[in-house]
Amino acid sequence: MFRCLDAQTGDVVWEVQRLAIGGLDYGNSPRATPLIHDGRVFCQSAHGLLLCLNLADGEVVWEKNLLEEFRPAGDLPWGYCGSPLIVDGKLIVHPGAADASLVALDPRSGDVFWRTPGAAQGYGSFIVGMLGGRRQLIGHDAVSLGGWDIETGERLWTVTPQVAGDFNVPTPIVHDGHALIATENNGARLFRFADNGRIDPVPAASNAKLRPDMSTPVVVNGRVYCVNRFLYCLDVNENLRECWRLRDTAFGDYAAMFAAADRLLIVGNGELLLLGTDGDKTVLSRQRLFEENTPIYSHAALVGRRLYVRGESKLMCVAL
Repeated sequence: MFRCLDAQTGDVVWEVQRLAIGGLDYGNSPRATPLIHDGRVFCQSAHGLLLCLNLADGEVVWEKNLLEEFRPAGDLPWGYCGSPLIVDGKLIVHPGAADASLVALDPRSGDVFWRTPGAAQGYGSFIVGMLGGRRQLIGHDAVSLGGWDIETGERLWTVTPQVAGDFNVPTPIVHDGHALIATENNGARLFRFADNGRIDPVPAASNAKLRPDMSTPVVVNGRVYCVNRFLYCLDVNENLRECWRLRDTAFGDYAAMFAAADRLLIVGNGELLLLGTDGDKTVLSRQRLFEENTPIYSHAALVGRRLYVRGESKLMCVAL
């Protein structure tokens, strides 16, 4: 089910339901973040249904079954997880089919602009970044990290990690012309790029201790922050040297983070934690949102001074 709620009251504005037949780890509910663009919202289910809806009333403009149209090259125990992405008038999705690993659709109609062959899908989202003077798509398939040309879908480069078996959930980060990658089997790595937009496959820096299963790092004030049982702080300018790590009951195998110039807001295990970004690991403030100590897997949404957080059975709006 996809729902639109009134941001002031939480009342349901509209909802669209589709069957979710089958059994997936962590349940059958959607994993992908809805994408809002030009008066429409693009919603993707865990079973591969992609819907284009009118944002105002939820009317279905078009829908496509990625599982049927682009049969994936491997099993999907967690379903379709990567969020859709719009860039240069193209809706980018990642079906993971042998002949359509990555696909660009027309967001107005769902028609295919291009498809590119490759491996099965990973479980993270793609981003757009300017690397080596070339604007490109960056993301993971099931076995590698890659860059793709936005206009044609041509794969520009591939990096196969030293240790196989990453689930490739954390989103890549572009920082100061480098790509920051963090995964559970290969740790955190910082990659450089040549002037033609192709990657140097040998990391410029690495840290073997930061190995997140699901959490995506943030970079602020020259420091990398990421949660995996601890909150890690690495120095991005000193070869990803570990500055410190912090243990807290709010930190499990996943936490979502928001970074501003002087503050770091962490959403994890039913709590909010506020820290500074000056290198001090002191917790400045904390607020419990849910009575139970529950993991929060949906990334919270920050709109102005309001934070929207979804637990296992409740959606909460917090005035910051």
